[in-house]
Amino acid sequence: MEPVNNNIQNEQIKKLSTIIGIAAAIVIVVGLLAALGIAMKRSANKSLVVGQDIKDFTVTSFEGETFQKSSLAGKVILVNFWSSWCASCDEEGDALELVWQEVKDSGEVLFLGVNYVDTEKDSMAFLERYGISYPNGPDMGSRISTLFKVTGVPETYIIGRDGRLAAMNIGPLTTAAEVHALLDPVLAGQ
Repeated sequence: MEPVNNNIQNEQIKKLSTIIGIAAAIVIVVGLLAALGIAMKRSANKSLVVGQDIKDFTVTSFEGETFQKSSLAGKVILVNFWSSWCASCDEEGDALELVWQEVKDSGEVLFLGVNYVDTEKDSMAFLERYGISYPNGPDMGSRISTLFKVTGVPETYIIGRDGRLAAMNIGPLTTAAEVHALLDPVLAGQ
């Protein structure tokens, strides 16, 4: 008779273990969702806002040239975060390059591409494939993307002559007209 009793006890232990396992999994999932929600809320509260002073940063281009925000005072700086693996960055790269060719000789504005979470080989191939000539460099240690609170690519920020954020666009700028709509009011001092 003891073997029947042991079988019943084993089945009850298995059921109890299953219930405890499911309950633990639910608690973990709910905890993770709560933590994710809190992190997203904090992230949303910490996003950049137009008019905010942008701290000093440095981009070293793939060619070794250094561009430091503080040494570009008085210029408008367009900072574009991109990656070679980004599906919409190619179209945006074309639009940015078209506008860069129009404004580069004015001396009023500098375009800086910041390569986000990418390899140098893939980045260089991307720049060559799309004929992008404005300065681009990697975001070593994600310092610049952290400063700008980048959540994905592409993202574009325009720093006014006063060093403050003058405009931003989260997502792709797919035409030269869209780039001009973001850039021209800042260049005009509006």
